[in-house]
Amino acid sequence: RMVAAVLAGLSLLSLLTCGYLAWGSRRGGAGEAPGDLLGEEPAAGAPRSQPHIIFILADDQGFRDVGYHGSEIRTPTLDKLAAEGVKLENYYVQPMCTPSRSQLITGKYQIHTGLQHSIIRPTQPNCLPLDNVTLPQKLKEVGYSTHMVGKWHLGFYRRECMPTQRGFDSFFGSLLGSGDYYTHFKCDSPGICGYDLYENDNAAWDHDNGIYSTQMYTQKVQQILASHNPRKPIFLYIAYQAVHSPLQAPGRYFEHYRSINNINRRRYAAMLACLDEAINNVTLALRKYGYYENSIIIYSSDNGGQPMAGGSNWPLRGSKGTYWEGGIRAVGFVHSPLLKNKGSVCKELVHITDWFPTLITLAEGQIDEDIQLDGYDVWETISEGRRSPRVDILHNIDPIYTKAKNGSWAAGYGIWNTAIQSAIRVNHWKLLTGNPGYSDWVPPQAFSNAGPNRWHNERVSWSAGKTVWLFNITADPYERVDLSARHPEVVKQLLRRLSQFNKTAVPVRYPPKDPRSNPKLNGGVWGPWFKEDEKKKKSDKSKGANKQKKMKNKKKAS
Repeated sequence: RMVAAVLAGLSLLSLLTCGYLAWGSRRGGAGEAPGDLLGEEPAAGAPRSQPHIIFILADDQGFRDVGYHGSEIRTPTLDKLAAEGVKLENYYVQPMCTPSRSQLITGKYQIHTGLQHSIIRPTQPNCLPLDNVTLPQKLKEVGYSTHMVGKWHLGFYRRECMPTQRGFDSFFGSLLGSGDYYTHFKCDSPGICGYDLYENDNAAWDHDNGIYSTQMYTQKVQQILASHNPRKPIFLYIAYQAVHSPLQAPGRYFEHYRSINNINRRRYAAMLACLDEAINNVTLALRKYGYYENSIIIYSSDNGGQPMAGGSNWPLRGSKGTYWEGGIRAVGFVHSPLLKNKGSVCKELVHITDWFPTLITLAEGQIDEDIQLDGYDVWETISEGRRSPRVDILHNIDPIYTKAKNGSWAAGYGIWNTAIQSAIRVNHWKLLTGNPGYSDWVPPQAFSNAGPNRWHNERVSWSAGKTVWLFNITADPYERVDLSARHPEVVKQLLRRLSQFNKTAVPVRYPPKDPRSNPKLNGGVWGPWFKEDEKKKKSDKSKGANKQKKMKNKKKAS
């Protein structure tokens, strides 16, 4: 009875924890007064029925790090957009950059693209597999102009992997996962350094003016909107670098956060304040140039925050890079004049893969029957408050992540090897196996000192050898009470579901680094290094060798 009461209390608390979104300001800066969020909508003629789609993806924004989730960091733009739209309060992404981006752009789980382990490293000959149809490609089929501004992080070792080859009419941004916000340089390891700012398929040296990337990307978005005809549908994917490390921000954004002693948290706050203002600028541009009334703005973080880099996921457990809620439950919302239930909160299950079918359907596109999607069309769920068609989420199965020492088939009832890192959600239940990652709860007071203070963190000491966890996320969103011992039948059901998913998995793509990737061999720039002519020469040689073997075999046979 006591446990039931605790879970009921936690369930009530979970209903009080809310969601996300953002706006931008003028002249590419980031800061207009919060009251100046609404510009005038000029007459732009009758809009087409296909909506303009603006998808804004923040990087490493923590679950708590938005004003309407109780943060001390001011986000007036995000708060206003979310309040006037639909807050997604049961919204999930992946725990790291590449996985979330790949699932957004394909509508498929990682196990179905081969990207189920870690991220794509700069020196790896790897990218989003070329046989996957992408969201911008599908939108182009129905007349959309498609543009990407910001961070790609889906591989670039071949030219065919570049954004402009994957469906975008234009690309301005970075190929890697991180880099300096002003110089746009990135060192992957000592001596392996290069420039990482691109315009379409070439290094954007002309734009290397020391402008902070959040502001520079916003200026580019404004230029795109100013030059495009608002009577024709546009898909604009804005993947900001902020608030990913390195922690850098223009000086004026520190003004309201001098009182934060923790230097990482203070810098992070300034970065988020700049991002909030940038989104205000984007929204003002949508209004100014006649897009807003027929637009859908979606805001999302790509994963949870990293406490060691200033991010906060409180009251959720864990952090970026983990399958605890703090790593995968994200800030997210939809803002649009086209929404039916404006000013509402959606508590239905939504996952980042759902944007692919949802947006294609809104764009009046067709989803090919042979595309095996993992996402669902959730527009009616968001706009009208209907039940979500989604009842489960495969958070991931990573067969090559460090195995849990005490995991075994026996611990998985002969159904699953619990040494393997995996996580799945089915209705109210969430199961984790293997090594789920850093599991502390990091409360706000952890940021009260000059440096990270783990004395404030809450921990649970698991019994030795534990490799299975079960939570009722609806009643216990903070993952305080492990129910695996109390509900073995539920554990077995979820392990069987994991096993079913695993049967559909493709091999993991995680190749070793290629020395040819060194920017020194490419004019000091990170970029495609795999040359097609080299591939042809090798294939021609192999074909020639095969022909010679066949001729010899024929002679022997005769």
